[in-house]
Amino acid sequence: MESGAQGCEIIVSGKLRGQRAKSMKFVDGLMIHSGNPVNDYIQQAVRHVQLRQGVLGVLGIKVKIMLPHDPKGLMGPKMALPDQIHIQEPKDEPVINAPFSEHRPGAAAAISSHEISARIAPQEGY
Repeated sequence: MESGAQGCEIIVSGKLRGQRAKSMKFVDGLMIHSGNPVNDYIQQAVRHVQLRQGVLGVLGIKVKIMLPHDPKGLMGPKMALPDQIHIQEPKDEPVINAPFSEHRPGAAAAISSHEISARIAPQEGY
């Protein structure tokens, strides 16, 4: 954590005290556990320690470290986490002093209200 990691998790399992095997977990900081960013942000290592002659068994140590986001890609992945968002400032809109209309080529021809009423009017003979 002092070297700039976002989070770390250490799991020690085996015969810690006595004959029965136990597991102890130590967690500090932020740690993600699912999704594709786990492949980029999490580095993990597993080591096994053979206990001394009188005690039978193996002590297992798992260490996971979550790297920080680094845009340059030196200390961590370049890709930002999906839940980090950046809000951009809105663009300045031009000030409109008077109403105007734009002529767009290829637009449908305007139909007058007289033509619309003629098309909608009921036909005789029903």
